[in-house]
Amino acid sequence: MAEPLKNSFGPDIPVIVAGMVLAVDPSFDQDRFLALSLNGYEALELTPRARQISDALAETLPADRRRALDIVTRAVGPEIKEPELTGMEGFRYLPFVFFVADHCTDHFEEAMTAQYELTKRFTAEFSIRAYLERYPDETLARLRVWATDDNVHVRRLVSESTRPRLPWASQLKGFREDPTPVLELLELLKDDDEEYVRRSVANNLNDISKDHPDLVVRTAEEWWNDGENRRRLVRHGLRTLIKQGNPGALAVLGYGTGSPTRIESVGVTPEAVNIGDSVRIVVELANPSNETAGALVDIKVHFVKSNGSTSPKVFKGGERSIQPGGSATISKLISVAQFSTRTHYPGTHVVEVQINGRLEPGGVFEIRPTDDRIPMTAIRSPQSARNT
Repeated sequence: MAEPLKNSFGPDIPVIVAGMVLAVDPSFDQDRFLALSLNGYEALELTPRARQISDALAETLPADRRRALDIVTRAVGPEIKEPELTGMEGFRYLPFVFFVADHCTDHFEEAMTAQYELTKRFTAEFSIRAYLERYPDETLARLRVWATDDNVHVRRLVSESTRPRLPWASQLKGFREDPTPVLELLELLKDDDEEYVRRSVANNLNDISKDHPDLVVRTAEEWWNDGENRRRLVRHGLRTLIKQGNPGALAVLGYGTGSPTRIESVGVTPEAVNIGDSVRIVVELANPSNETAGALVDIKVHFVKSNGSTSPKVFKGGERSIQPGGSATISKLISVAQFSTRTHYPGTHVVEVQINGRLEPGGVFEIRPTDDRIPMTAIRSPQSARNT
């Protein structure tokens, strides 16, 4: 099993944070800060650990939050040189981010300066949301300026911080109801030079699609052009709608419901497997027409749950352009190993094939009954599965 993230955020983190603050504020009460930070620390997960350190900062930094924000801004280390944030080193700044979000919202200008600097070392996508809630107009105006900043991490912040459904963060209900201000920011970033920024734009668009599918389809139609970067962004932004078989989203990619492509056969092998094995699904396609036709295929597996009911999961199959009278094959290998995010149970698993938004029968496979005790060595993370 993958090592818990909190193990990379151990008791050394408060010590590092204390050292950063002490370097710019010799009067900082390091002993009290560490005592507050480390009280019951081992029992906490990563985010509660960061919030406890943040609360300790609130207790030991100056009560004048303007002074405190100035200390935080001066305490940060060197900027990230890489165009993307990788590894866990930057997480040492997470307590500072929470401090700005939870304890400093009365001081907009100083807080925005601190977040501008923090995001060049880690990310301020979590803290900016508190200011979008309290100062929506002022914060959006600042984000519009930052959308053209020279620093890639600042530009990415503009998109990532405004995601209505950002993971690990509270949802922005106002933007879920009316995403117009967000789309205006995404317009400024959709052709950014960095894939890191464009990927964030796509993720934001995907968030919006869960509440406003028609609006995202219209946006995708406007954005779609012959540029490879733009097409890749739109495809990624439409991924949830594509899995749902949304006709408008499929039409943007050129896979309308009128495509003559059809499924000739679906093979599911083997018919019965043990937990830990894999199932291969092979879809044979045909184009009986006199024109080239496209096919976008996804595989939907209805996994059996512990109570005997089922829960569907959609797997990306593939895309094909098939010549007149031609055929094509799409093959997908699906693991039934135990994952940290998905547990498998014995029973009949139904397979369906979605082609250009049409859902058609695919077949079934059985997972054989097995010992309920799952050895830890059999549990793999989704990432490890992708790497095999």
